[in-house]
Amino acid sequence: MMLRDGSAQAVADTSNAVPGADPGELMAVGRFVAAQGMVGEARLLPLSDFPERFTRPGQRWLQAPKGEPRPVRLLAGRPLPGKNLFVLRLEGVSDRNAAEALVGQHLLVPAGDRPTLEPGEFHLLDLVGLQVRLLEEPPTPLGTVTNLIHAGNDLLEVELTAGGRRLLIPFVEAIVPEVNLAEGWIGLTPPPGLLDI
Repeated sequence: MMLRDGSAQAVADTSNAVPGADPGELMAVGRFVAAQGMVGEARLLPLSDFPERFTRPGQRWLQAPKGEPRPVRLLAGRPLPGKNLFVLRLEGVSDRNAAEALVGQHLLVPAGDRPTLEPGEFHLLDLVGLQVRLLEEPPTPLGTVTNLIHAGNDLLEVELTAGGRRLLIPFVEAIVPEVNLAEGWIGLTPPPGLLDI
């Protein structure tokens, strides 16, 4: 089971939407974390498993944490060997100071621009908002998926219905054996103690 592509931020925070556009129209696929060298390149932490998002030149958007998305052109990108990072060159970013100004901003793409997935792969945007239930008889509603945390293994952030507490659930087939997008729910078979954390 694998989760592919995108952060919920561009969808969940409607105050950051493109003026006059549906808030789900753009999705975050990476976050800038540092400048690279002196010529305007910047390091990006990917939030997508599709490397072409960062290597294929073309139109993208930038969004500061509390700002409006603005268009930018990706000129070139490459993976940084030995790290889960990409080095990007953007139009209009030509020195280290300009690259440092990108730190903390998200790189966005159109939400409808979705590469084809293999069986058992899911887009984050399809999972956020799904009901989470325990797979027992009868099935017991537990809460709602609110986000995904990339931390080595993908972790689903689940807001519990009772009390509003948030749990992190490893998104692996042994714990999340069933994802029913059509009916809007995810089924859990958690090991003992996971829900008590």
